[in-house]
Order: sequence, then structure tokens, then C-alpha cells
Amino acid sequence: MKKTYHHLSLFFFMVWVMCACTSSSEQEYSGHPRIYVNDGKKDNFVTSVKEVSWKRAIIDKKKSNLEKYLAYVEEDSTWLLSRLQMNWNTKHTEVYLIGGDFDHSAGEAPVPTVRYSGTRDWATDYRTPSLEEVEPYQDDARGIYRQRKDNGAWEWIKPSLSGHSIEKINDHIMQIAADAAFLYWLTGEEKYAELATPVFFQYIEGMYYRDAPIVLDSSSQRNISGLATFEVIHERIVVSLVETYDFLYDYFQNHKMNLTHAQAVFQKWGDQIITYGVPDNNWNLFQARFLTYIAIVLEDDSQYENGKGRQYYLKNTFDISSPKQIALRESMRIYDQDNGIWPESPSYSMHVTTSLLEILTLLDNFTHENELKNFPIVEKAALAAFQYQFPNGYTLGFGDSGHHTLPADNFELLIANYHKYDELDKEKVISGLLYDLMDRGHYQRKGGGLFELFFYTDDLLSRSEIEKGESLVTPTFYAPNVSLFVQRQGQGQDAMMISTLGSYGNHAHANGIAMELYANNYVLGPDMGRGSSYWHPDFLEYYSQFPAHNTVVVDGVSTYASMRSYDPYTLEGSFPKSGEQAFFDKVSFVDVSFFEPKTEANQRRVTTMIETPAGQRYALDIFRSGKVNGGKEQHDYFYHNLGQSLDILDTKGQKITLTPTDELGEKHGELKAYDYFTDKKKAQTGLDLKARFTIQSDNKPDQFMDVWAKGYTGQQVFSVLGPKCNAITEGTAPSELLDAKIPTLMLRRQGSAWSDPFVAVFNPYIGVDSNQILDIQFDGNRLGAQQITVALIDGTRDVIHVGETVSSVIEKEGFYQKGLLSTVRAKEHADFDFVFLSGITRFENQEVKVITTGIPATVSLERDGRELKMQNDQPVVVSLRRTKDFDPKMIKIYRGDQEIDARQGIISSDSPDWVEFRLETSFEKIVVVE
Repeated sequence: MKKTYHHLSLFFFMVWVMCACTSSSEQEYSGHPRIYVNDGKKDNFVTSVKEVSWKRAIIDKKKSNLEKYLAYVEEDSTWLLSRLQMNWNTKHTEVYLIGGDFDHSAGEAPVPTVRYSGTRDWATDYRTPSLEEVEPYQDDARGIYRQRKDNGAWEWIKPSLSGHSIEKINDHIMQIAADAAFLYWLTGEEKYAELATPVFFQYIEGMYYRDAPIVLDSSSQRNISGLATFEVIHERIVVSLVETYDFLYDYFQNHKMNLTHAQAVFQKWGDQIITYGVPDNNWNLFQARFLTYIAIVLEDDSQYENGKGRQYYLKNTFDISSPKQIALRESMRIYDQDNGIWPESPSYSMHVTTSLLEILTLLDNFTHENELKNFPIVEKAALAAFQYQFPNGYTLGFGDSGHHTLPADNFELLIANYHKYDELDKEKVISGLLYDLMDRGHYQRKGGGLFELFFYTDDLLSRSEIEKGESLVTPTFYAPNVSLFVQRQGQGQDAMMISTLGSYGNHAHANGIAMELYANNYVLGPDMGRGSSYWHPDFLEYYSQFPAHNTVVVDGVSTYASMRSYDPYTLEGSFPKSGEQAFFDKVSFVDVSFFEPKTEANQRRVTTMIETPAGQRYALDIFRSGKVNGGKEQHDYFYHNLGQSLDILDTKGQKITLTPTDELGEKHGELKAYDYFTDKKKAQTGLDLKARFTIQSDNKPDQFMDVWAKGYTGQQVFSVLGPKCNAITEGTAPSELLDAKIPTLMLRRQGSAWSDPFVAVFNPYIGVDSNQILDIQFDGNRLGAQQITVALIDGTRDVIHVGETVSSVIEKEGFYQKGLLSTVRAKEHADFDFVFLSGITRFENQEVKVITTGIPATVSLERDGRELKMQNDQPVVVSLRRTKDFDPKMIKIYRGDQEIDARQGIISSDSPDWVEFRLETSFEKIVVVE
């Protein structure tokens, strides 16, 4: 075997390590391992591995994965450690950064030092090589050697072009060492310890002699750098180092290895994490997780001259706040205490809760004091995540999120806690939720890492033992701390869900009032997700900006700060109210308003979801937008929908001819985001139109989304292709569309779109024969009120009147409305099927009169055979016309299913054809009988 300078260095270095004497304090405090398990529990653990198949599979896989590395080091003892990304020749002690990029390093240590990561930006044109492809002891003035993703060529590149490959290689190697350390503890076979030990000490010594990075400019990088990576939250290698140390501690002691440098490195890392980072978002929790590992593996404070041991780091994690690290007990107040939502986009919000559960599990394994009881909001947050779900079980994609399944880890760790502390009732309920995830195909109990191996329960309760709790999703849900309102209706293929999205909290986008629409088992109208990375132009210029969302852009320039945003909408009204169940379930709606700061424009969006008699749904969207100071203005209504094609049709179904255009883009004074659209075509028409998006999949019926849009004089309609959606997954879109460009409809208005707003009806259906809508008529009214008449195939007509505000008046022959919204369903020459009113102070048509005490009310009336069911949320007087088919006499008032009162109606003094019912307070259910 070829001898090199590196081999000699390693030999003398290992001699020093093995011959150095350990301090008496280390000999006195040798209670390791203790992070996941201790020796007193080893026999029980070994027994469980024999009896529990998923645990046995994890261990078998780890053994199998290590076989090739054991073979490599048997041939060449330095094979694994020589692949570490180190300053092998230069031994630099100082690291210098400019912004989010590595610039250079300097200084000289007595041993090779750890190479710093190349860049904060993970997006790169170069792939991370396998360990077999890594050149041993690579440290070259030409840079680092990497292979291009596009053509496979190997090139010498600056570290700043390599993405996260440097840290990934070191992470991988140290994970191998951690697995080997665990297997040594489990089996006692020294080959595993001999694999891990030189790698561990090589890295530890290299970090001991390497300083924290210095940032040469005034960028935010000064506040967030870790010891190995550009962000303290990416210091994943800490966990592998701590695991290796913990499982090999007795081996190190028995072989007289000096551990003072390892302990000093853990302290240095802990100090770096406390001193740098972000204190009030997900970073704080990710940092706290690393600190918890460091704290538990260290000894008591008294064992170190600087007093920085276990108690010190636990206090700085849980109890003491610093500028960059808020104490966990304090950070729990960041959650919305009512609804359990953390103020970040869903992927990050749920990950925060996972991190908290891991932290509390680690601490509880050390203290055995049911630490979860001290943080009750964590349980609430884990269950609140169900409100993020689409009907098919995937989660919302707003902001920097994607459509994913709920993190099963959260439920596994709750179950483990309840099992440990004999909270059987809770264990039954959460086990049922986990079974639901498994039944959907979203989770398998197979584990993967050491954490799961030691902390998940061996077996779930049997299905016969579990209990179904109340549904954790509600027809509507409002989370003001992320500016989110959700409407849900229906089940299975007929389910529809619309999320109205603002911008508040972390990882938010500049999107105004946006919308994400689920129907036909897919997220047909998705938010676009994040770009290639947070530093990539496609994210900064497109994905985080208004035109990438289903919203309205003013003057082509609407924008505000993304990432950490404080631009929520105001919830003006909704039905049902957030979290409430209503027996009337044919209509739901939300009304929100927003001030767009860039152009000083007011915006208001009313989105209504309506069930058809066939059980399918359609949605009505009314979007008002107008600049406060008037003058010249332009408003662009965007809607992105999955599909291979977008056809623009007239209301008779004939195609409208569109012509190619070079409009839309920065050169026209618009946001750079407009330049990302391709295949741009347009037409100008004042007529009502229908935009049809089509999805074609093999062996499945075609899917359609018809968007009926109200015409407006001079309105321009654009059909464009937007960049691919990064939020969709195989659970929320057909696989053939995952990387496809997104067909996008844009309606452009010159002049205000307030009094004459954008009005659109979204009609999703599967197969031509399932289309429930025959025709839609749009009519305006004075003061901006809108009438929309939807003709359904069964002869039913929905007539919807929408005012600007709750003070709007709509008056015509046989009809009067003062208020926001009414929906009346009836067949021609027949009594109404239902009447739904919301934000109404007075309403009259030929069958129903409603008047309030002056407070806008929500009232519903729905026929059920010979009965008429009512619901009201404010004091009202309801008058019903007597007809040959229905002669109302009295009402029965219910609380739940129990009748609590009955009253006779009063013949109106104005006309004997009307019967009045006076409702002095809100009632959840009233039945009118003949």
C-alpha cells in the first residue's frame, strides 16, 4: 500500500490520542450512552429487536450498508476518513465568507482542518459525488472536483459553485460513523468501533483547530453562520458526532483516548448556535434541537472549567433567551394559542412541531418527568396540522411549501409519550389517526434512523382497541397568524376545497389575496411553491411574486416583502364561521379585504362555494381592485390551472381566436415575473367567455375546469404558459404534469375593477357527461352589485346577488337586498329549494322576507320534504309566503336533536298571504311545519 505524508500524520495523530491520559473527572462521569438508551435498558432493547420486525429491519439494513465500508477500510485503513472534506494540505484555521459564499481560507493548524461549506445556496449545476468518486485527501488550489449535471463532464470549480456538496459528503461519512458506533454498542464487535473511531477524531481535531467563519461584508450572513455550514440550522453533522461519541464513549475510555477536544468542540458548537441564528421562527427550534443533543451528551457544568456543561446548555435552550435564541418556554407563545398554528407556511410550521416533539422526547428520556405536559401547545399544534389537509390527505402549498402528507413522526412521538405515561385514552385516539395515514398509503411503520429505533413504540394498539375521535377538520378554518382561510365541502371525487391566502408570517410570498383550489381529487388551481432555491433568480423574480399566484396584480407592479411578510388580509365575513359546523351545508363563503401597498390599491375578494343537486360543486369568485387615488390604472386577474391545454371559448362553446403577442414583461414596465411566461397569446373582447383547462391522462376520463368569466368593455384575455409548479406532487396532480408548464389565464382591465369587478365561476368536472352547468348569465347593478345566474342541467337555477359591502342595496322588481350575499335556488314555477343570506340586514323576494335589528345576519332556509329548515345567527323576523304547496303554521326550535320550543306563526298585518316568525336570538336549527 502506498505510504504518504497523510498516512504518517494520521499515525502520529492516533498515537497521541491513544496515549493521552483522560482526566479524573471523565473517569468519574462515564454514564454513556444516554441520549437514546443506557446500558441498563440494553437487554430489553435487544429483546425488542428480536421480536419487532421493523426494528430488526432497520438494524439489518444498517449492517448491510456498512459492509462495503468495512471491506474498504480492511484494504485501506484510511479509505473512509480520507474522503472527509478537509483542508488536508493547507490546514487553514480561518474561513472567510462574502455574503452567502465561501471566499477563501487562511492560517495554519497542526492538523488538517474541516473544510467549510461552499455556499448557502443549495441550487447547483454540479452533483454531489459518491464516496467512491471522492478523491482521497483532496485539497487543491484549483478548487474542488465535481461533475456537471447536464453533460457529465468533471470540472475543477470554486467551492461556491458546488451547492451543499461539501457538507453533504461530511454528513454522509459521519452518519456511517454513527451507525458503526451504534452497532458496536449493540454487538460488541470491535470492527465497528475501528471503522468509526479514526473518522470521528479526524473530524473533531479538524474542527477543534478551525475557527468560526468571518464574514467580510455587511450581509445578513454575519448573523447566521454555523461552524460547518452557512446556517446554524444546517449543522446536521452535530447529531452524528454526538451519537458517535455517546455510543463509543466507553470504548474511548477503555482505550485511554483523550476526549477533552471533543467536549470543547461540542461546547464551541453550542456557543455558535446560541450566538447566531434567527430567534423567532423555525430556526429557533432547529437550533434548539442541536443544543439539546449537545447538552445531554455533555457532563455536569461542574466538570468543566468554563462551567458549560449539560445544565448550561439546557438552560440556554429552555429557560434563558438571548438575541439569537429565544428560550423554548418563551417561543411557545409564538403559536396561535387558540388554533395551534405556527406562523409559517405549512411545511415549516409542521416541521417546527416535529422538532419540538423530538426535543421533548430527548429530554424526557433523560429526566423521565413527562416533559410534554409542560408544553401543552405542542399537542394542540400536532393536531391542528389536519386543518392544512386537502380532502385527499395532502397539505396546502402556500408560500414556500409543497403538497405533502402529514408528518407521521408527530403522531408516533405523541403515541410514545402516551404509552410511556399510561395515557391510554389519548393513545387510542392518536393511534387511530396514524392508522388513517397508513390506510391512505401515506405512511409505513418502517423507521429509518436511530431516533425512531429507540423512541417509537414497538407496536401500535390493535385496530380493535383504537377510538375514533371527533373530526380534526372543519368546513371552514381561519388562521389569522398566517392569513389563511379554508373552505371545504363534500367527500371523495365530489370534494372541493378553496384556500384563500394572504401574506403573514415566515416563508410567505408577495401574493395579495391568492387562492388555491382543490377539486376532482387534484389541486387544480395550485399555488406555485418555491423556486430552485431562495437565492435563485426564479424564486426572487417569479415564484415569490404576485404573477405566480391566483390573484390580481395592479399596474403590473404589485409587490411587497416576501419571505417574512406582514401583509395579511382582513377577514370581513364568512359562513360557516371558522371551526363551526352548520346543518345548512350547500353554501359556504369568505369575504376578505386587502390594501396593496405598492400601488396603494384596495382589493376585496368574495369566494363562494356551492353544491349542486348532483353533489358536485362550483365556486364563484368576485375580485374587486381599485387604486385609492384613481387616475390611470390597470388590473390583471391571474388564474393558473393544471392541464395540457387552455382554450378560450365564447359562452356558446365556440373558440375565440387568440393571436401571439410580445406583451407582458419588464420592458413594458411590469414585474420581471411577467418575463417568465411563454407561448403568450391574447384577444380583446367585451363579451362573457369561458376558459377551458383540460387534463388528459391514459386510461382515465378527461378532466376539465371551465372558468366562466364576466365580460367587460375593452377587456383583454391572455393565454400563457407559466413555469412549472413546484408545489404539486403525485398526490395532488397527474404524474405526467409534475414537470409541465402551467396553463395560465390572465384577464386585463384598463381602469378600475372595483365597481365592475372580475367575476368568475369555476366549474370542475370529470368527463363531458358530468358537467352540471348549462349556462351562466352575468349582470351588473348600480353601486357595484353583481347578479350571477347559474343554470344547471336538472332545470334548477341558482340566482346569486353580491353587493360591495354589507351596506350595499340591490333593488329591482320583486326583489330587494341590503347586504352582502344572497343565493336562491329554485326550479322555474316552483317553490325555492333554499335561500341563503349572509351579511344581510333586509331581504325580500316573492317567497321570503327577512329583516334584522340592524346587525347584518346570516340566515338559511332549506326545504326538506314538507318541512322547511332554518338557521340564524342574529335576531331576525322571517316572513314566509303561504302557497298552495306550503302553508307554514308553526316552528319547532332545536338544540342539537332535542326540541326545546315550539311557536305559532303570526299572520302579517300587511297581508294575510304572509306568516311572520320572530326569532329573538340565534338558533342553530329551526323547523317550519304546516
